[in-house]
Amino acid sequence: MLHLAKYYFTSLILIALLSACDKSAEQKPQNYPYNAVGMTMGTSYNIKASKLPDSLTPTEITRQVKELLEKVNGQMSTYQKDSELSLFNQNTSTDWIPVSLELYEVIKEANKISQLSNGLFDVTVGHLVNLWGFGPQEMPLSPPDEAAIKAGLSQIGYNRLKLKDDRLAVKKDIPRLYVDLSGIAKGYGVDQVGLLLEHLGILDYMVEIGGEIRVKGKNNQGQSWQIAVEKPTTESRMIEKVLAITDTGMATSGDYRNYFEVEGVRFSHTIDPRTGRPINHKLASVTILSDTSMEADGLATAIMVLGPDEGYKFAELNQIAAFFIIKSDQGFVERMSSAFVASKKVSK
Repeated sequence: MLHLAKYYFTSLILIALLSACDKSAEQKPQNYPYNAVGMTMGTSYNIKASKLPDSLTPTEITRQVKELLEKVNGQMSTYQKDSELSLFNQNTSTDWIPVSLELYEVIKEANKISQLSNGLFDVTVGHLVNLWGFGPQEMPLSPPDEAAIKAGLSQIGYNRLKLKDDRLAVKKDIPRLYVDLSGIAKGYGVDQVGLLLEHLGILDYMVEIGGEIRVKGKNNQGQSWQIAVEKPTTESRMIEKVLAITDTGMATSGDYRNYFEVEGVRFSHTIDPRTGRPINHKLASVTILSDTSMEADGLATAIMVLGPDEGYKFAELNQIAAFFIIKSDQGFVERMSSAFVASKKVSK
């Protein structure tokens, strides 16, 4: 029996649930002077601001936000055939190719996380992502064969993607190298929207795109932002834990919203670049707090590949604020890194 399921993190559910929790606890309205929802990067976005400058209207904010998100999508998308990234992937030249500052910044950050994780975060894994059906094309009806996986492995490697800072240029060592920024681009988009809001004079906000979040200042009750971490189940959508956070980026990676099943075997969208196969361990999700949502996004993916034990060791070694939800025979077990417990960005 074949069962297919392909989902994406949408914190609209998390935010809605959290609003309900807040109302029951505080009995206060959840009206914000700015509250916008929409679609971008193949998923949803949700933006709230507690205070607006007198001269700024919600309509003008939305116009600028949409313009920014369209620009980011036009640079980073693999689904948009004429995006800057898609054109780079289609180009089989091994010469230096000039790219925009924005695309260069994301690739450079990805390279930093790749080096930190010894390649377990690898944006060149795109061939394998596509092979397993988690890219722009439709999902397969069965897993790929060994020969296809081996061929895909021969076409990846973050160290085959070179960067030149003084020219803002990127170079492929092999013609068919394919870059997929889905593990970091949403975080970048979140950060850019946050910076836009700050440029407009908005200093109390929450920005969320597909589950990646950036918060600053206070919510409309003058408190830290109350953000839910979802229980990693496919049967229903429930809250596992509520974090009271401020002035931080946050990202969650998990194996429970984007997968397919064949004869009872689940294949996650997260690909292990060492094996060319979807991850297969007991780490259900990991939530990262970091200075930027982009960094949190990439680190969450790297730790998701590592799994519960090696991922925890990696977080401890690198002082990463990480919250783990691990599958067990009795349900789920929570584990927090030392940096997460000590984080000043989490209200105790």
